[in-house]
Amino acid sequence: MSGLFEIAREGQTVKIAGDLRMHDATAIWSGVHGQTRDASGSVVLDLSGVHAADGSVVALLVELRNELAARGVKAELVGANESVETIVNLYAGHDTVAKRKVRKAESTIAQIGRSAFEVWEEAKGILDFFGSMLLTAAALVRFPRAGHWKEIAPLCEKTGADAVPIVVLINFLVGSVMAFQSANQLKQFGANIYVADLVGISLTRELAPLMTAIIVCGRSGAAFAAEIGSMKVNEEIDALRTLGLTPFGWLVVPRVIALILVVPILTLLADFIGISGGLVVGISELDLTTQGYIIETLKAVHGWDVLTGLIKSVVFSITIALIACQQGFAASGGAEGVGKRTTSTVVTSLFSLVLLDAAFTAIFRAFGV
Repeated sequence: MSGLFEIAREGQTVKIAGDLRMHDATAIWSGVHGQTRDASGSVVLDLSGVHAADGSVVALLVELRNELAARGVKAELVGANESVETIVNLYAGHDTVAKRKVRKAESTIAQIGRSAFEVWEEAKGILDFFGSMLLTAAALVRFPRAGHWKEIAPLCEKTGADAVPIVVLINFLVGSVMAFQSANQLKQFGANIYVADLVGISLTRELAPLMTAIIVCGRSGAAFAAEIGSMKVNEEIDALRTLGLTPFGWLVVPRVIALILVVPILTLLADFIGISGGLVVGISELDLTTQGYIIETLKAVHGWDVLTGLIKSVVFSITIALIACQQGFAASGGAEGVGKRTTSTVVTSLFSLVLLDAAFTAIFRAFGV
């Protein structure tokens, strides 16, 4: 007996009796530790004689059980009365020591399947979001006052006017690089003038709308996702619903309309600037004249070539706006969730743009246009 508690061992059973109080914790630990020092196989810690116990002492008994388990000795706490049993359960006294699970590496097939399923779920979410937007747009036609139309002009400025410098620079460099890359080959055949055909057709039909859409995706798409995602995690979207405003009509439709308005204009600007980049190289490297280059460009590039790029740019703009807004609405988990959705917006949009561009090329090819 030591103080108000008693510890005795009978075979594989260690009987503990009395009151297990915190001020006796050191003595209790020394007693039970000494009684179980040479234990093997299994040990029973009998608490039937314990009248009351502090949590700190029960925590020490649980720690003793874990030490014994590490030595290969199975230990159990048994016989506690109702009040002591409550504390034992609180400190997980009846939980077995969990074995560390060895994580198995995921197979390649499983990774491919999981990734394919995630892509399918994302596609379903975007299509569902597109349907909801169409329903909201139809409702706004009937009740136009429910829309946030004043937001369209500022959005056009942020997504269009502010993007002009980077669009001009990128497409000028694209036109110049294309002309540079083809200059040596064209010189070998004396076909210097055809650099205008190469630059003009490739820019108007493919590169200008695609490069412009990529720039808008990186600037505006990411910004849309971050803005709406921040509103979602801060419960501002729920506040809009509380005020009787539809989040789709207030946030999504104005952004879609803004991109539909500005992206084709940026594409036309990209056409002109990219052709100008080819002109600079044609004059400096291929001994062409400005008049000759422009005449050859007008002969090679037809109205349908420009219209093809504009059709693509409209579809690209809708795609970017939908994906960005959908990812923003799906954000959760604070700043980390917003960051993940912003990254996902850019990656998903770029993949979708390339996929749509390939689809357009196949369709135009099939119809011979």
